Amino acid sequence: MGPGSSRPQEIEIGESGFALLFPQVEGIKIQPFRFVKNPKNLSLERRRFTEAGLLDNPELRVVLVFGYNCCKVGASSYLQRVVRAFGDTNVVVAGGQVDNLVSLTSDTCPLDVDGTGVVGLSVSGQRVQSASVLLSEDVSDEKAVEAAMQRLKAAGIPERDTVGFMFACVGRGAQFYRARGNVEADAFRKAFPGVPLFGFFGNGEIGCDRIVTGNFVLRRCSEVRAEDLFHSYTTVLALVHLGASR
Repeated sequence: MGPGSSRPQEIEIGESGFALLFPQVEGIKIQPFRFVKNPKNLSLERRRFTEAGLLDNPELRVVLVFGYNCCKVGASSYLQRVVRAFGDTNVVVAGGQVDNLVSLTSDTCPLDVDGTGVVGLSVSGQRVQSASVLLSEDVSDEKAVEAAMQRLKAAGIPERDTVGFMFACVGRGAQFYRARGNVEADAFRKAFPGVPLFGFFGNGEIGCDRIVTGNFVLRRCSEVRAEDLFHSYTTVLALVHLGASR
């Protein structure tokens, strides 16, 4: 809401939304992708992952991934199949599951929003740095949330030219924190006062503690199985740095 220095608001009741426009940055490639479940053809071709920048891409740094129509039969298992294809690479993976997909359509390539599928963005480039942190179900008070933010702060991700993402379970929020609202968003702003924060409450979270900066990777994906990226009653926070402006 407003400039990056404004207080981010957790909207739990009523409708809300945001729009995020990524600038064209030299040396950085941001690619949208989508995979739609087809009951007549359940195969996932490697070629499609490569075209989306998710495989055979040494400069891949971040994947934001979202499953939609998550309450439909087979939706969660399909999402896990897609993420499992690239989840063992050394990248930050963050996202969540939602009830409905409202947009991501075009006249030339329409998307069946009533079906089951996965959409997202792959972010590639040597200058991209990222880190994510998982707030587990045990993180249930302000002090514990701020400690988790310090883990994210310790990653040393530059705060200029950086955006934050927060994907929280619908079971968290004010009710989870004993009628105290905006606990996690406020803790993020306290730790990163100049970084804008975007996200939503969903029905399942994707991510873990991970840092990708230069040639250094903390907690390689080989130590975190793709199945361990999926959670409930948690919050995943991620920083994505698009490189210093030139």
